[in-house]
Amino acid sequence: MPCWMPDAGPQRILAVSNLVYTLGSGLHLTAGVLYFTEAVRLPAGEVGLGLGIAGLLALVLGVAGGPLADRRGARGIYAATLLVQALATAGFVLVDGFWPFVVVVCAAAAAKAAGTAARSPLIRHHAGDRPQQFRAYLRAVTNVGISLGALLAGWVVQVGTLTAYRLMVAGNAFAFAAAAAAVILLRLPPLAPLPAAGGPRRIALRERPYLLLTALDGVMAVQFKVLTVAVPLWIVGATTAPAWLVSATMLTGTVMVVAFQVRAGRSVDSPAAAARAYRRAGVAFLMACSLFSLSAGVPAGVAAALLLTAVVIHTVGELWHSAAGFEVSFALAPHHATGQYLGVFGLGAGLAEALGPGLLIALCITWGRPGWYVAGAMFALTGLAAPPAVRWAQRHHHAAHTRPAPAHPASAAA
Repeated sequence: MPCWMPDAGPQRILAVSNLVYTLGSGLHLTAGVLYFTEAVRLPAGEVGLGLGIAGLLALVLGVAGGPLADRRGARGIYAATLLVQALATAGFVLVDGFWPFVVVVCAAAAAKAAGTAARSPLIRHHAGDRPQQFRAYLRAVTNVGISLGALLAGWVVQVGTLTAYRLMVAGNAFAFAAAAAAVILLRLPPLAPLPAAGGPRRIALRERPYLLLTALDGVMAVQFKVLTVAVPLWIVGATTAPAWLVSATMLTGTVMVVAFQVRAGRSVDSPAAAARAYRRAGVAFLMACSLFSLSAGVPAGVAAALLLTAVVIHTVGELWHSAAGFEVSFALAPHHATGQYLGVFGLGAGLAEALGPGLLIALCITWGRPGWYVAGAMFALTGLAAPPAVRWAQRHHHAAHTRPAPAHPASAAA
């Protein structure tokens, strides 16, 4: 086992499952959009619309997955969502038009959102005193897997045949199934379902400051689609850079996350630090979007240099944004409702999944160079709005969750 893996135990099982899962994700993130536009021959606008519909469904399933994991057992729910993703991804090879595309991406996106929420109680339970830090570590592992997947996807894009793209889809589906097998066969300890707490249900949906942070993080999370949706289409359609640079840009970003995400997480160790990280991230995204815009209409070598520089700056912002999200989502969530709160916070990622691809395609691909500046300004303004929102959420959390509460079983505080 690699030396960077945790010691034997639940953390290692979660890391191994995550590594296998993200190897398949790296294939899809790098070339998934191109599979549907170049191999299936769907128009880019239809792809963006279908991904948006899937994202809206994922919003609902993400919220439902958290409470279900809290009350029914997180391990079983998480493994089930991985298997659904495997089946849905295998269905990509059957897509021959818009509506079959919508069906399979909706199933995949909904299972992914529910699985993300279901995994959160597992992380909190098995991560010790700082689940935020283990979450940052898992993101570094995620990018190891994505880097390996991106290398394989680079070959797929360069070959560009239907057979190559279908092999990519099969590998992605197999990785999801293997990740589920790792959770079950390696015997990740299950979590005892928690009894429902007294008081109103869906308390996370009643906490307006937490919802505001969820919305702001969701707008900022559109940045994850920049390197996976906008940049591949931009490189292929608007620049003179070689097609293999699609893989190189993805690989550059993922290697940086592997090297620096844990370190970034250590420096963002309080909600106040998270607020500052959000603000810095917004500025970095504005700078990166400006450079992406400038890469059009210049010689191939210049375009490649601008694109890679932009990816580096964008990834620095991504490190800050991710660390900030890990901190506020865990620090401001009560222990007895981790799945519920993290499921609600996942609405932000669901918002990005729903609106991000279509928005970035409309701005950066259809509109072109000016759209990159609009996208960058959106990220910068969101970063500026984060500090006051974090302060409001802190005050509310302190007032709401320091009052005497009904006793819960010991496992609820784990």
